[in-house]
Amino acid sequence: MPTLRTIVFPGGFNLPLWTAMERGFLRARGIEIDLTYTVNSVQQLTGLIDGTWDIGLTGFDNIVAYQEGQGEAEIKVEPDLFAFMGGDNAFLRLVVQGDIKSYADLKGRTLSVDAMTTGFAFVLRKMVALNGLREDEVSYERAGGMLQRFDALKAGKHAGTLLGTPFEFLGEKLGMRTLQNASDVLPHYQGISGATRRSWARENAGVLTDFVRAYLEALAWLFDRNNKQAACELLMAKVPNMSAELAAQTYDVLLAETGGFDRKARLDAEGIATVLKLRSEYGRPQKALTDTAKYSDAAYYDAALR
Repeated sequence: MPTLRTIVFPGGFNLPLWTAMERGFLRARGIEIDLTYTVNSVQQLTGLIDGTWDIGLTGFDNIVAYQEGQGEAEIKVEPDLFAFMGGDNAFLRLVVQGDIKSYADLKGRTLSVDAMTTGFAFVLRKMVALNGLREDEVSYERAGGMLQRFDALKAGKHAGTLLGTPFEFLGEKLGMRTLQNASDVLPHYQGISGATRRSWARENAGVLTDFVRAYLEALAWLFDRNNKQAACELLMAKVPNMSAELAAQTYDVLLAETGGFDRKARLDAEGIATVLKLRSEYGRPQKALTDTAKYSDAAYYDAALR
């Protein structure tokens, strides 16, 4: 039975993967998962590129960044990453300290990011710009993945950061507030996506296709409202400090008909275009990126559907 070395960020958006593992959808297809939670996008992407891990669930922007030589870390091999499926818009929310009531209150304050050039940093910069603040009116500081940034926010180290569900609910319980959802200003954004190396995919086409099939089966199970209680119990088991009330809130966001997981884990062409537009604006060295098909290959996904 093949074991897929898999790396993900901590967060509720792993619910389909957890479901595929816990409900036996992967095992039924002869696949075991060796799951690692990354501390930041640098660890995740460099490890995917050098073969430490086989597949990852990561922001589509991270794939583009490293393929275009705009990643945070220097890499020693030529990357051949691509997205083999989509998933969601990353459920990004700007969560801030309780004393911040508006973007104007962020002047002179520090916001945290995963990395300065990847990990949704450009989404945050665009949100700040669209709400009337200049680049020099806010500082940005690296603080790692969502769990690490949430812990830093709890410790009062930063004024705010972008977090994904359910971290906004956990923060609100501690007196923080959600200042804005990223989807309010970027209605289409390709967030978490399945990623691997083209070379690995060619050599393991059957396994990758079966992984996608199991993932889609997990999504179908989750979207069946008869399974809500079991799904909430899984969230409580996997996410620290997750109460039954918060789990139900989280489920309703993740499985919403509009704005939740894509029922079929499809890549969103408009969302990819948004990623490329932001990277064309903020990425360095600066490049005009317009080819939405360059960073993905639907062959394995299409095979899974058949």
